Amino acid sequence: MPTEWTVDLSKPITSLDRTAASVRKTGEVGDQTPRDGQSHVVGALTPPLLDLTIGNLLAKTARQDPSATAVVFCDSGLRWSYGELKEKSRQLAAGLLSLGFEKGDRIGIWSTNRAEWLLTQFATAEIGLIMVNINPAYRLAELEYALNKVGCKGLILAESFKTSHYLEMLQALAPELDLAEPGKLKAEKLPHLRTVIRMGAETSPGMFNFWDIEGMCGPASLRMVDDIGASLAPDDSINIQFTSGTTGAPKGATLTHRNIVNNGRFVTDAIRLTAEDRLCIPVPLYHCFGMVMGTLGCMTKGATMVFPGEGFDPGETLKALNNEQCTGLYGVPTMFVAILAHPSFEEADLSALRTGIMAGAPCPIETMKQVIKDMNMSEITIAYGMTETSPVSFQSATDDPIEKRVSTVGRIQPHVQCKVVDTNGNILPVGERGELCTRGYSVMRGYWDDLDRTKEAVDTDGWMHTGDLAIIDAEGYCNIVGRVKDMLIRGGENIYPREVEEFLLQNQSIQQVQVFGVPDVKLGEVVCAWIVLRDGKSETEDTIREFCQGQIAHYKIPRHVRFVDELPMTVTGKPQKFVMRDQMIEMLAAGQ
Repeated sequence: MPTEWTVDLSKPITSLDRTAASVRKTGEVGDQTPRDGQSHVVGALTPPLLDLTIGNLLAKTARQDPSATAVVFCDSGLRWSYGELKEKSRQLAAGLLSLGFEKGDRIGIWSTNRAEWLLTQFATAEIGLIMVNINPAYRLAELEYALNKVGCKGLILAESFKTSHYLEMLQALAPELDLAEPGKLKAEKLPHLRTVIRMGAETSPGMFNFWDIEGMCGPASLRMVDDIGASLAPDDSINIQFTSGTTGAPKGATLTHRNIVNNGRFVTDAIRLTAEDRLCIPVPLYHCFGMVMGTLGCMTKGATMVFPGEGFDPGETLKALNNEQCTGLYGVPTMFVAILAHPSFEEADLSALRTGIMAGAPCPIETMKQVIKDMNMSEITIAYGMTETSPVSFQSATDDPIEKRVSTVGRIQPHVQCKVVDTNGNILPVGERGELCTRGYSVMRGYWDDLDRTKEAVDTDGWMHTGDLAIIDAEGYCNIVGRVKDMLIRGGENIYPREVEEFLLQNQSIQQVQVFGVPDVKLGEVVCAWIVLRDGKSETEDTIREFCQGQIAHYKIPRHVRFVDELPMTVTGKPQKFVMRDQMIEMLAAGQ
C-alpha cells in the first residue's frame, strides 16, 4: 500500500508519497490519442508543471504588472489591482497569524461570492492554513459535520444571503459565543473551533470583524508571513472541498497547491486566456469552478476576474458582461439557459465575448449551439472533471470542430492520463462504454480523515475511479454518458439515462429533462422523466411517449413523466436525481 494512504494530509508529500500519483509509466508518450485501439489516453508532457505555491503565483503575477486590474466586484463597485490584492492578502495573512493561527490549521469559509472570500483564499495560502470550503447552502447538521470532520480552528462567515442566515445558524450550534471572548470560544458541539470572524459592519458577541483583522498585523507578523511563505512547498495540502454527499456523509477532498495552481493554468490555456481578457465568474467560489478555474486560472495569466454578484442572477450577469465588456464567461448549462431566456438578453452588448467554459453538468447540445450563435461565444469550450481531480481532466479546444465541441467534453489535459475500464478493471477498446479513471498531478491527496473511502476512490496505482460512464473515440475525444450508479436495469435491459435525455431534448418543447429509474414490482425498475417545458409550450405524458415511439427502443420510453417548473439542483447546478427519485417514489406510493 503506498505511503500516501497513511500520511497526515496536513503535512507535505514526500517523494515516496508521490509514487501512487505518478502521471505515467516510463516510455509513455502524451499525444492525446488512444494507442493500440485501447481507451487509454495520455496528456501532453509540455508545458512542464508549474512548481509554485499559490503565494508564489500571486507574487509573480503582481510583480509582472502591479497596476493591472485583478478583480471587479460589480455589486459593491470594489476594484483591486494585482498589487493591491497582493498587499491586502499579505496584511490579512499577518492578521490571522496575530490571532494565533499556525501553518496546517484548518480555517473554514462560509460565504457566497464576496471580496472577503477572495482575500481569504489567498491570505490562507500565504501562510499554509488549509482553507475549508463550506457550501453556502449548508444548514445546521451539515455545518456541524464539516467543521468537526476536519477540525476547523477558525471560521470566517457572512451574515446572511437570501434565506440562509449564517450567523443565526452558527449561534444556534455554539450558543457559548454570547459569553466568549473573541478567539477563545469553547463550544460543546464544535470542540475544535476557537476563532470566529464575521463579515459586515455590525458586531456580534464572541466574534472578530473581518475588516479589522488586517489592521492587527505588525512588522513582526508581516515578517512571519514572508518566512512561512518561504517554507511552503507546492505539494502541501492547502484546500479541503466537500463533495455533495448524495450517497452518504460529505467527503473532504484534500487538494494541494500543485493540484489547483496547475489545473487553473491548463484550463485557461485551453480557452486562450491572456492578460488582456476579462473573465466573468458567476459560478460559486466555494467550488473548484470558481476558485480554481476562475480565480487561479485568471491569476496564471494576469487576467481580470469579474464577479457579477454574490450569487448567480441572469440579469446581473448580463449587466456585468455588458458594463465590463467581458471577453469570457463561465457557467453551468442551467446558467446559460437562464441568461438566454432573460427579458433583457437582446439589449445586452455581448460583442466583446469570445470564449469561456460550460461545465459542472452534462451540456445539452442545443444549448451549446445557441450559446455559440446568440452569445457570440465562438470559442467556448466544454470541460469535464470532478473535485477530486482539481477538477478538470478533459476539455475541448477553441478550434475543435463544432461537432466535437457540442457532443464531447474534449480531449485529455496535459500531464494527466485517463482510461475507460470494465467492471473488472480491464481497459476497454475504443468506443466502448465503461467507468472513467484518472491519474496524474491533479488527483487529490485523499479524503480528510477517511482512509477507507479514500482507498475506495483511488487505487494503489493512483487511479481515481470517477464513477462516471464514458466513451473515448479513436481521436481521443471523450463523451460522458452517465453515472455508473445512475444506470438502471429494466427487465434485464441496461438503460443509460443520459442517452434518453439527449433524445428527449430534441423535442423543441423541452427545455430541461432528467431521466432516472424508479422501482417496479414486475420489471425491477422502469424509466421516469422529469421535464421542464419551454415558456408557452405544452405537452402531456402521452405526447412525450408518442414522440419516443419508433425512435428509441420501447424499454427506454419513460413509463412515468412529470412536468415541473424547475429541477432540484445543487448550488453548482448539478441535478439531484436522488431527490427526484425519492419524491417520485413517494408520489407513486400515494397514488398520485
